[in-house]
Amino acid sequence: MKKLYPDAEKALEGLLFDGMHLCVGGFGLCGIPERLIDAIQASGVKDLTIASNNAGINGEGLGKLLRTRQVKKMISSYVGENKEFERQYLSGELEVEFSPQGTLAERCRAGGAGIPGFYTKTGVGTKVAEGKEVKNFDGQDYILERGIFADVAIIKGWKADESGNLVFRKTARNFNQPMAPAAKICVAEVEEIVPTGSLDPDCIHLPGIYVKRMIIGAPYDKKIEFTTTRQREAA
Repeated sequence: MKKLYPDAEKALEGLLFDGMHLCVGGFGLCGIPERLIDAIQASGVKDLTIASNNAGINGEGLGKLLRTRQVKKMISSYVGENKEFERQYLSGELEVEFSPQGTLAERCRAGGAGIPGFYTKTGVGTKVAEGKEVKNFDGQDYILERGIFADVAIIKGWKADESGNLVFRKTARNFNQPMAPAAKICVAEVEEIVPTGSLDPDCIHLPGIYVKRMIIGAPYDKKIEFTTTRQREAA
């Protein structure tokens, strides 16, 4: 099956609808599917529920979709750098489900593996546990967390072959890998595509069976979340 599409709009054609659930890869501004996010913004699709490690920053990453009011609910771990997210949440415009980072990764992994739920100690006795089933194992309380399975996953890879086998680079691997299987269809944008068979099988992070559509997103401008400088010392 031909997986490579000419651009993000074509790769998402027929997949987007109001009220859909998305899994979005990325860690901060590292490894985010920028071209696919731009295409979703341009489509005007709304009332989105998005599972992502973070919500980007103002005007970057998922922050673009928040700015255009296309997001109804975020399932995230870390949202501290997005002022628009904060404003919408505090004003009641945005529904938020906070999930500890490891729990969020496992919820996506579980959803992709067909596991509807699992018990974890993380969050016991905190607000994270409110409204969730508690079960005791060997004298210890655990809370039930539901697996996540979305309509579409969008991820960013470093290198792929024509069959969709993907390699992630460093930090970008953190949430792109578990997001991919946690949806009915996964669309990936990558920096480079090489012929099938040219990647070392031992170095493939995500088998191509999980990737249904791909685009080449390069070139990219490197975005920096925090620019930290110090005053130049006098000579």
